[in-house]
Amino acid sequence: MLTAKLAAKTHPQHQTILNISKTASIGGEELLIIGGPCTVESLNQMEQVANHLAHTSVQVLRGGVYKPRTSPYAFQGLGDAGLNILSTINRHHNIPTVTEVMTISQIEGIVEHADMLQIGSRNMQNFDLLKAVGSAGKPVILKRGLAATIEEFVMAAEYILAHGNSEVILCERGIRSFDNYTRNVLDLGAVVALKQITHLPVIVDPSHAAGKRELVAALAKAGVAAGADGIMVECHPEPEKSVSDARQALSLEDMAALVESLRPIAAAVGRRVPVAKMGQQLAVA
Repeated sequence: MLTAKLAAKTHPQHQTILNISKTASIGGEELLIIGGPCTVESLNQMEQVANHLAHTSVQVLRGGVYKPRTSPYAFQGLGDAGLNILSTINRHHNIPTVTEVMTISQIEGIVEHADMLQIGSRNMQNFDLLKAVGSAGKPVILKRGLAATIEEFVMAAEYILAHGNSEVILCERGIRSFDNYTRNVLDLGAVVALKQITHLPVIVDPSHAAGKRELVAALAKAGVAAGADGIMVECHPEPEKSVSDARQALSLEDMAALVESLRPIAAAVGRRVPVAKMGQQLAVA
């Protein structure tokens, strides 16, 4: 590893615990569960998601408002209107939210409306953006680049840490390979390695790794078994009608079932899944 002075673990028990809100934290015994649609499409859509997930152990709601798309003709997100929707959902349901930031100019608006910032795979080595979110004052989920080495991933986190933000969560979301059966390959070896060499919380995103909803639950369980501190999963009221990544989105019912299925796996590796409703004081099993 290069000079990852701030991200590197200094002793075997060195583990950072981040408090995202009064009801959500990551890095301790309790897993962090993040769920929601790939893209914020409307207030009605997000109300449906929040109302349903309020009866599960999901603690943070995800939803993209600025969308990096392979095609310039694909839906690029609602932008500022989407941020206003996230704020409304936060007020109505008292639920922390996370959304992706693509450019430095977007940071101020996102900080005002969301509780966490996400740096997507395509921007993992956008160093000016990493420096800027280092001064944002909000937790940052940093996704691994689609062809990034573990060292490059850790050093990208180091940029954020070195510019003043100690609240960094690493996200393994799959790396590109020759096999096109899955969208990407979920690198569980990287999860284990990151937990050994850094003190930062690590989550897995099985949705972008699999690209197929029928594979998501098993990969989420595998991530928890490998030592991940949480998961981030895409779900939608009507998955087939999602304007982005429809093939990998779970239904809200399947999302609830997935969370419940994690309990025995979490217990087997000394972790636990929160049992209380979203936005209220959490109890744990």
